[in-house]
Amino acid sequence: MTNIVTGLIGIGLWVAFIGFILVWLKALPLIIICCVVFALLVHDFVRTVRHGYSG
Repeated sequence: MTNIVTGLIGIGLWVAFIGFILVWLKALPLIIICCVVFALLVHDFVRTVRHGYSG
């Protein structure tokens, strides 16, 4: 349960920080890179929650 809560807090803080930077800079390559990184972040979070760290 702790992994889920801390993971969601971390994801939320990352989205807030990167979202602010993306709104401020408005650079298409940076937006694409951040979307890919976000997809990888969510994939890793879901995989860790389902299978644990050994996954």
